[in-house]
Amino acid sequence: MEYLHTMVRVTDLEKSLEFYCDKLGLYEVSRNDYEKGRFTLVFLAAPGDADSANSDKRPCLELTYNWDPETYSGGRNFGHLAYRVDNIYETCQRLMDMGVTINRPPRDGHMAFVRSPDNISIELLQKGESLAPQEPWASMENTGEW
Repeated sequence: MEYLHTMVRVTDLEKSLEFYCDKLGLYEVSRNDYEKGRFTLVFLAAPGDADSANSDKRPCLELTYNWDPETYSGGRNFGHLAYRVDNIYETCQRLMDMGVTINRPPRDGHMAFVRSPDNISIELLQKGESLAPQEPWASMENTGEW
C-alpha cells in the first residue's frame, strides 16, 4: 500500500493556488481540465517530495475545482493536512507577513495550525526536535478554530 494524495474541493482556484503555492510553499505538479465533467484537477507537492511527486504523482495534494459554483461545508470536520517544516517560527512569521492568520501559534516550538481560503485546517510540524519556546509565539493566543 502507498499513500497517493488527499483531495480537497476549492471554490476559487486562483486564491487557493496563491495560498498553497505562494504562501505555503507547495508547487504545481500537474493540472488537467475535464470539459465533460466541468472540473479541473491540480496536483501540488511539497519541495521535499519533489522526486516521488514528479515521477509517481505522490504524495500530493489534489485540488478539485468544479466549474459550476457549489457551496461546500467542510474545514474542521475534514480533519487537516500536515506538513513538516524546517523552522516552525520562520514559517509562521513568513505566513503572517503574507496575511495568513496563525490560528494555533507554535507556543511549544513544535506545532502550529493555519487555514486555507476554503477553511481547510493545515498543521505545520517542526522537523526534528521542537525548538525552544520563544516570543512572540510562547504567549500568543489562539485565533478562531483550528
